[in-house]
Amino acid sequence: MSNIITRTANGVWDWVNARAPGMMPVYRKHMTEYYAPKNFNFWYYMGSLALLVLVNQIVTGIFLTMHFKPSAAEAFSSVEYIMRDVEWGWLIRYMHSTGASLFFIVVYLHMFRGLMYGSYQKPRELVWILGMLIYLVLMAEAFMGYVLPWGQMSFWGAKVIISLFGAIPVIGNGLTEWIMGDYLPGDATINRFFALHVIALPLVLLLLVVLHLGALHEVGSNNPDGVDIKYGPKGNRWDASKPADGIPFHPYYTVKDLVGVGFLLIIAAFVIFFAPSFGGWFLEHDNFIEANRLVTPAHIKPVWYYTPYYAMLRVVPDKLGGVIVMFAAIAVLFLVPWLDRAKVRSVRYRGWMSKVALGVLAICFVWLGKIGAGPGTDPVETIIGRVLTFLYFAFFITMPLWTKLDKTKPVPERVTTHD
Repeated sequence: MSNIITRTANGVWDWVNARAPGMMPVYRKHMTEYYAPKNFNFWYYMGSLALLVLVNQIVTGIFLTMHFKPSAAEAFSSVEYIMRDVEWGWLIRYMHSTGASLFFIVVYLHMFRGLMYGSYQKPRELVWILGMLIYLVLMAEAFMGYVLPWGQMSFWGAKVIISLFGAIPVIGNGLTEWIMGDYLPGDATINRFFALHVIALPLVLLLLVVLHLGALHEVGSNNPDGVDIKYGPKGNRWDASKPADGIPFHPYYTVKDLVGVGFLLIIAAFVIFFAPSFGGWFLEHDNFIEANRLVTPAHIKPVWYYTPYYAMLRVVPDKLGGVIVMFAAIAVLFLVPWLDRAKVRSVRYRGWMSKVALGVLAICFVWLGKIGAGPGTDPVETIIGRVLTFLYFAFFITMPLWTKLDKTKPVPERVTTHD
């Protein structure tokens, strides 16, 4: 029986390959003949997990659109219908909402790993830029999806965030009305956000992901040591064309990534079945109430993955200044490949200044997220937020200085396998 299945599978594969001969070289280039460093660690699960969550968002999103009605009068009730009357609708909705938060968790860890190991340095600048564009599109995609359920926080969050464009001199008010399609968020807003969330932005996101992976596979993956894998006899005595310090991505890393997939699925299942709102962090309690433009929530705040930037916006007293600071905090990330002047890539072989600076950046970002999720009425918290915002920007502004002055350790000629 197994021989019959094998012959049938081989026959089908030969039939397809004869009619599309270009598929096999592409498969080999990006899978079986793509050699990745042999010393990948925990941090290198995040890229494949981000791809997994992206697939989850697309598949669950398709099913949700079958029952969702993009209008201010019916959006909230259609979500309630999905949750209560559609068979397994509650599961699909919670998979989608939980997936959004998991997406940002793995993306933030993926970005932090890039900063730790210098994955943005030459020749991988384009890989970093494409990754940052993915991050921008992902933020826009998540914001528009957050508005669609048309709960209280969806409505007021949309109103507050879109009104920020009103701070732009001369064109601000007109731009705000153009984005909303009205003077307040309503039918026009939810219709255009639905179109962008379901069609336009996912296409852009998929294109950027393909370009990101293509650029990565052209220059090769970085690794915890920050040294390029070498070709030579060590470990590959019979084939000098294969890198001695690398192993084929498939089957070795595709199988290894299954461990990370299983771990993430267990976490996702726990959240979905036992704590889908996650204490109001993944789904705000106010969003279970239908949008009412006459009743303002006690505390208007974005979902958790925007709160660091929202905190920066809020601690600046001037509205236009706050908007500039918020967008500058994202834009400065694009400049990292040219701000870093270190001679070594990985934090393993950098000095204490690099390690302290990276730790301070992580603390600032998480702390700002906590401040942004709060009511913003505590003056002491506002002062702390201003200090943290200053330290956040100081990390990037002073990066050319401390990366150049920092003492480095000798870098090994070949990748190592120590933890």
